Amino acid sequence: MLEIQGINKSFGEHKVLKNVNTVFDDGGIYCLMGASGMGKTTLLRIILGLETKDSGEIIGINTDEISVMFQENRLCETLTPVENLALVCPKDITKKEIQKSLEKILPSDCLKQPVSELSGGMKRRVALARAVIYPSKLVIFDEPFTGLDVETKKEVISYLLQNQNGRIYIIATHGESDAQMLGATRLELANISENDGGECSCTDWDLI
Repeated sequence: MLEIQGINKSFGEHKVLKNVNTVFDDGGIYCLMGASGMGKTTLLRIILGLETKDSGEIIGINTDEISVMFQENRLCETLTPVENLALVCPKDITKKEIQKSLEKILPSDCLKQPVSELSGGMKRRVALARAVIYPSKLVIFDEPFTGLDVETKKEVISYLLQNQNGRIYIIATHGESDAQMLGATRLELANISENDGGECSCTDWDLI
């Protein structure tokens, strides 16, 4: 379980998050919703320990128990998809097992190519698979479906569900349909201009 208590964050005079409180249960899938600039990435970076918070607490999971897929792929371009995943895998997982896993979301003929030769959509899938294969308690995905067509997105979502293994998934996305396909719970970060006192509020969980 991950609990967020009273998180506040401002950049200068601009308040991004105010008194954010919520709980993420083990095995849950949560879609963090809201327009660009509403604080989704900031909240994720605070959970990851990459951004300081002004106040509040993150309780239940340590940062070394989290894996992440950033908006940027952050792959080793000279390595193959299999080699990229091998960098974060436990030692007892073989490259053959990694390849078998990747074949569920990538054409097999791409697996021996350097990542630099892959399309943008294929790179996104490699980055996603790398986050999933890491032995974590929480996996964070920041806009994971960017650049994917509908059919590819369905394959990727199926892959995510098959490999969740009781972990928490937190997914920042703009897409209502993404949340529906994932069977996820929505967490809405409201526009601060629409809240008295500039509050960026988390609505009650709305199960889709």
